[in-house]
Amino acid sequence: MNPSKDWKETIPPDEAERFERYATILSDLQRARGGKMRALHAKQHAGLRATFEVLGDVPEHARVALFAEPKSYDAYVRFSNGSGAVASDDKPDVRALAIKILRVPGKKLIPGMEDETTQDFLAINTPSLAFRTVDEFVAFAQASTSPALLPVRLFGRLGFGAFGLISRLLASTKKVTSLATETYFSVAPVRFGELAARLSLAPAQTDAPEKTAVLADELATRLRRGPLAWEMRAQLFVDEERTPIEDTSRPWSESDAPPVPIARLTVPSQDPTSAEGMELFDRVEALAFDPWHALVELRPLGAAMRARSPAYRESQKTRGAAKEPTT
Repeated sequence: MNPSKDWKETIPPDEAERFERYATILSDLQRARGGKMRALHAKQHAGLRATFEVLGDVPEHARVALFAEPKSYDAYVRFSNGSGAVASDDKPDVRALAIKILRVPGKKLIPGMEDETTQDFLAINTPSLAFRTVDEFVAFAQASTSPALLPVRLFGRLGFGAFGLISRLLASTKKVTSLATETYFSVAPVRFGELAARLSLAPAQTDAPEKTAVLADELATRLRRGPLAWEMRAQLFVDEERTPIEDTSRPWSESDAPPVPIARLTVPSQDPTSAEGMELFDRVEALAFDPWHALVELRPLGAAMRARSPAYRESQKTRGAAKEPTT
């Protein structure tokens, strides 16, 4: 299937005002939890050193921006749970992998940060979101402040649509036994030069998990033993029916948009429980991982990504996130 340049975003006239209002709502929820934790992905499992290597055999049409030529970059990675609350690893949840690549030249997107040298990629271990719209997500975030009353509150906001959302949420969250063997997805697309793409990270390691109920301990045991790696792949936009830009509740089928290998993320062997490892954990926890920390040629696309722009800005301001690193 040939990739197409005919992608487009559909932006309602009231969207900017609405998304600013939603950012304030989420920031208020964050402050209600104390303000220092992230509004979402509050529980960090690990903050680690990594390398991000652009492959040498990327197809010509996919050689854009960061992926234009083979090169290796230093990076940080953060593994986390999706919830805004710190909960036991036994609880089903979305798990996430965030990457911050260092010393990336080129103009960046965020006003006032155009000359920063970081490029972020955020991914979760499900190829689609349970939420069909940003409105559904915000309704869920407000209702979930009281788990016991969540169904009732959600019904009050969404009516009978709440039942479909709860069903999709249950299907998209799961108990995970190892963060190292999960595949992670950007879920929402990004601009890819003149094309558009959804990105994923497929694990090189597929062996059985270590015997522990704590995900951070399982990951640390693996890393003391050796490196971990993921292959980054790009699914390129074909058409709006099969590869929608705005609807993140629909996965892009690999038969319609075959994944193209473009880079390799390697987390070298290290000890997250050492003094150096704990210092790095704190440093990564203080950073802001934001899909809008990106090159102009890799601009986030779609409503879910556009909503993240003001929401992440407010969250970072509320918790006092660290400045973008250079080393």
